Amino acid sequence: MSKSDYPVTTAIRFLRAHGIDFEPKLYEYVEHGGTAQSALCLGVDEHHVVKTIVLQNEQKKGMIVLMHGDKQISTRNLARELGMKHIEPADPKQANKWTGFLVGGTSPFGTKTVLPVYVEHTVWDLDTIYINGGKRGFLVAVSPEALKALNPQSVNVATDA
Repeated sequence: MSKSDYPVTTAIRFLRAHGIDFEPKLYEYVEHGGTAQSALCLGVDEHHVVKTIVLQNEQKKGMIVLMHGDKQISTRNLARELGMKHIEPADPKQANKWTGFLVGGTSPFGTKTVLPVYVEHTVWDLDTIYINGGKRGFLVAVSPEALKALNPQSVNVATDA
């Protein structure tokens, strides 16, 4: 795929600025299709598609959790692990304000506001992950090592979808 074949988003600019190798992957976006849709289109295991979830704590402070596509986040366990009272999904408008991305196109790379990032610990075990490139219908294939540019903290909060 040549440079002109995929969008240059703030996420792509972040990856380039940090010297992170990536492979762009375009697919047909379907509203509410989620990681199952992208995995199907790209012919990859949904477990390797990592979703970017914007959450907020009881003080309305934002955070990002990176989770396997075929898993859910236990917000109760996350709150417990982080020593917080309550964590819930951020309102889509607030998530957009923090990240600069639309829901369904949220990347952890190149967000408007630097938010704390938490990565499900088993993501590190994968050879390649497919994560949003900053636009609906656009993922990038990267090594999990690329996530280290986000200074993430590992968590153990996955539950079956």
